[in-house]
Amino acid sequence: MGNCLSPATPCQEHILASHADNEPSHEQLAGETHFSVDEVYALEELFKGLSNSIHRDCVQDGVIHKDEFAFALFKSQNHSNIFADKVFELFDTKKNDVIGFDEFVRALSVFHPNAPAPEKADFAFRIYDLDNTGHIERDEIQRFLVALLKDNPAIDLDDAHLNVLIDQTFEEADLAGDGHISPEEWQILVKKHPNTITYMTLPVLKELTKKYPSFVFNENRK
Repeated sequence: MGNCLSPATPCQEHILASHADNEPSHEQLAGETHFSVDEVYALEELFKGLSNSIHRDCVQDGVIHKDEFAFALFKSQNHSNIFADKVFELFDTKKNDVIGFDEFVRALSVFHPNAPAPEKADFAFRIYDLDNTGHIERDEIQRFLVALLKDNPAIDLDDAHLNVLIDQTFEEADLAGDGHISPEEWQILVKKHPNTITYMTLPVLKELTKKYPSFVFNENRK
């Protein structure tokens, strides 16, 4: 593994500085999300496990780098996937190419079982809106599905059937007939077919305090 101080790696001094101050408290994060205070503390343990999971030769900067994020999803640091890239982009609200703990908690909140369906649908819409145009375009759905099929070779779907699937989706969702899906049209589609966003709910997030119980009763927790 290369020197973490080399220009080719993401370990840079400005990353450390940008995360050193103004960190919200666990109680504040709980108040802003669907997590309880104890769940936020549990997320901190999970976050620590992901942070520097690959860049072990770097200073413990308390952030998750993009390749570490991809490794958490696919168990491969060299895995390139538009889904992982887009979700990382949405988590990285500070747009500094790393994910801080507060960003991690706030973004994961939408995947909590207690998060309302419209909130989940909105986040899912932003995933599919690959080019950030405010609409879901046909080519975005195609690119997304092609990437999905590439990562799941067991799914046998040729180009013809893929196009039929996309046509059916737009025929039902594009109510205005303008060639793209608006946020409002997407909400209507999801309300009609809630299983469209089942992946937006992670039941394990309600089990965090069972998975990381030691700090829940830790008197030294801050």
